[in-house]
This record gives sequence, C-alpha cells and structure tokens, in this order.
Amino acid sequence: MSGTISLSLTQRVDNITHEPLNGGRLYFIQAGTTSTPQNAYQDSALTLPWPNPLTLDEGGNIPQLFFDDGAIKIRLTNAAGVIQLVADNIQVIGSSSGGGGGGTVDPTTVMQTGFLAPYYGVGIRSGFVRCNGRTIGSSSSGATERANLDTQALFEYLWNTDSNLTVSTGRGASSSADWIANKTIALPEGRGRSLTGLDDMGNIPVGMFTGSTFTSGSATTLGSRIGSGAPRTILTANLPPYTPSGTNGSVSGTGKVVQVSQTGGPVNALAEPATGPIVDGWGLSGPTFTGTAQGGTSSPFDTLSPMILITIYIKL
Repeated sequence: MSGTISLSLTQRVDNITHEPLNGGRLYFIQAGTTSTPQNAYQDSALTLPWPNPLTLDEGGNIPQLFFDDGAIKIRLTNAAGVIQLVADNIQVIGSSSGGGGGGTVDPTTVMQTGFLAPYYGVGIRSGFVRCNGRTIGSSSSGATERANLDTQALFEYLWNTDSNLTVSTGRGASSSADWIANKTIALPEGRGRSLTGLDDMGNIPVGMFTGSTFTSGSATTLGSRIGSGAPRTILTANLPPYTPSGTNGSVSGTGKVVQVSQTGGPVNALAEPATGPIVDGWGLSGPTFTGTAQGGTSSPFDTLSPMILITIYIKL
C-alpha cells in the first residue's frame, strides 16, 4: 500500500534569496540512513518512480509524491548543491498502516557515514565502498570504485575531513560544488595496512612515533602513512659503535745493529768491527694478518607482526 508526505504538491523558495527554488534537487533517502536511496513514485500503485534526485521546475514546485508504507528521509538542495532542508523519519500519510507505522530510528545509534567496517569477505557490499585508494563520485563522474548518487554523503564527508585526499582536477570552492561538477575523490588507502590511532586524538601527543619516518603526513595528521612492511637487512649505520683495541705482535730490545757496506768483502750485519754507523736499539715487526668474514650472510628479515588479512569498508 502507498501514501504521501506533506511536502507533496508544495512550492519551495531559496532560503537566502526567497526566490522560487528553480532547479532545486530533492533526494529521497531511506529513513535513519545518511544517503541510501529510496524510491518515490508518481502513482499510488507505485509503478512509476520519480528520478532521484527529482529536479524542481522554474516555480520550485514539488509534484505529487507517493511512497510505500513507513517513513522517509528527504534532502533538498538548490541547483548549486547548497542544502536547503533535511528531514528524517517523515511519516508516510494514508498508507495501509493508517498513518505511517513503524518506529523512528535515531541516526546516532546506527553506523554513520565514514565509519569503518572490517569484514571477512571480498567484493562489493551494499551501503559501503572499500578503502582501496580508488575513487567515488556521481554517476557522471567516471569514479573507479563507485559512481553513483548514493556516494554524495561520503564524498562530501571525506572532502571536508581529509584535505590530503585527491580530488580530480583539483579542489573547488566547496564539497557540494565539486560534487555538482561531477568530480571524483580518492578513498582512504587501506590496502596492506593496519589501523593505528593518531598520536594525539584530541589529547596531547604521547610521542609514540618519535624518531619514526612517515611516508606521508605526520603523527597527528589523519590518514598519514608510516612503515613499509618490506623485509629489511641490517645496515652498518644500524650497528652499535665500538672501538677495536689490541697489540700488533712486534718485539723490541736493546743492543747494537751495525749497518755495513759491501765494500771490502762479504756482508755480515752482526760482525764487529765493521764500517758504517752504529744504531742503538733494535726492533722486529710482526707479520701482517688478513681474516675471513664470519657470521651470517646479511639475509633480509621480516618486519611484520602476525596478522590476518580482511577487507576494510567505509560507510556511504
């Protein structure tokens, strides 16, 4: 069975100019959700759906609307995407339940836009997209993860929450302006990464990442990245400093070493008397020594802690 809502067959004006809301866009959304679409119909038999969003005429007029039993949420914007009205849990009047039926849902008790959900599975899930670094946007945006009307709330949430996320052709004046311009925004990159809390999270930084190298961002910046996860080898710079010590094996003593010449007969370095100067003291140097490499072979070692791999989704 079907019914209607009080917004049906009314005229809307712009909240600022008070002129008819020419080209305004009326979105029909499931009650208690952020952006999950729900059909509105042109007939009470619920066979002819209106476009979602529905574009208002030059006079800002809203046509007759029909819905299934229960409640509905609406979002009304002007032609530029500026929100004029948001209303949730509007009861469908005249439905078979005699006035709407069903209880209302507090949106703070359900998963909201931007919430992360680890899921033991892969592929597409209704109401979510994957944190895989691909893009979302409108149905005309060419987004690679999801190009659909139901991504608007997450698009605008990410646009306003993380300024480091890439927007195609650059960021414009506002999130709604970029959405209307059919731009895309990159999703957070969760592939092969674990989730770790910011160093401050509204408090003073605890210094947990002091001395660490970030591949992007910093210890207190949302979405920052740290660590590579690749196997490592120990470099000389990672070894502790040390100072070698010891003796070279030389010997010394006292006596006379006679430097002789070859003139006048055979050489006898220890014979006396002989020609040449007499040098007090003598010394013998030990032999040189060259060792061989000891220990391991500098094989890389794993730097990853034990983990299980799943898919990380983010709520539309």
